[in-house]
Amino acid sequence: MTQTIILGIESSCDETAAALVCDGQNVLSCAIASQIELHQKYGGVVPEIAARAHIENIIPILRQTIEGASLTPAQIDAIAVANCPGLSPALLIGVTAAKTLAWAWQKPLIAVNHLHAHLQSVMLEQDQDQKCFPAVALAVSGGHTSIYNCTGPLNMELLGRTIDDAAGEAFDKVAAILRLPYPGGPSIEKLAKNGDPKAIKFPRTWLEKGSLNFSFSGIKTAVLYHCRGQDMKGANRVPDMTDQEKADIAASFQAAVIDVLVTKTIWAVEKTAANTILLGGGVAANSALRRHFEETAANLGLNLIIAEKKYCTDNAAMVAALAYHKLKANDTADLSLEPHA
Repeated sequence: MTQTIILGIESSCDETAAALVCDGQNVLSCAIASQIELHQKYGGVVPEIAARAHIENIIPILRQTIEGASLTPAQIDAIAVANCPGLSPALLIGVTAAKTLAWAWQKPLIAVNHLHAHLQSVMLEQDQDQKCFPAVALAVSGGHTSIYNCTGPLNMELLGRTIDDAAGEAFDKVAAILRLPYPGGPSIEKLAKNGDPKAIKFPRTWLEKGSLNFSFSGIKTAVLYHCRGQDMKGANRVPDMTDQEKADIAASFQAAVIDVLVTKTIWAVEKTAANTILLGGGVAANSALRRHFEETAANLGLNLIIAEKKYCTDNAAMVAALAYHKLKANDTADLSLEPHA
């Protein structure tokens, strides 16, 4: 049987990544250059710094990926790249590299939506016979929180999305309030393990009845008021808090976010009558979120497929995986392809 091998490139934010994936599931080689240390002192990603790092990293990462799979360009069937959404200066580096390779090697060029690729990441290195669709899919990351009705890898109907802060963004901001290291998600998760998730009753924002949209700015503000007082005129109590007090805040905040994510996903399941939940994105690496989804799915008799933790954060394997289906559908791009945020 003929195999299809796709080279994926990802540079939407602060990870420079490349991967070679066979038939949309089998990862032959994958390389990532992280920029966490570059952005830590700023408490978030600086687009200009990210772009410069992508320029420095893209060729070594591509070389490492191709050599890691012991393949030649002749054995690669297509070049795929995430061209949206993301930071425009960062996306531009990946798109330029992909267009250059597609032209030089005379290969099809495939444009991939970064957010949709996070949902396809659930199938990487999974049982190929596992039935996925129809499904409700939740993509939850630093920049996006979106829920979809999926009838196939390329057939996704947006059911709801964040109207302000994404879940991952809220994690980062609450971590900053508590003076925890960047990135905030892992720092909050680590601290929350020692806290009581019921210690503080932080609000859950449900919006209008039945809404599948998300809003996490309110809980971020609630944490800030808890630490500074409702009028924001009080002294910042965080430096004087005990480790247990901080852990309780982290655990209570995390529990509130998880409650909203899981509950709204189940509402979407009820609305669509799907029997499968797909979960991907950087925040999907959170162990408490994974556990809550697993327990809820088991109780309701639902099929749950969560991306492996190593494929939750930004990576190029998910880009190549989704591109496999786009190539089969003859959905390719030309060299006029541009990134867009």
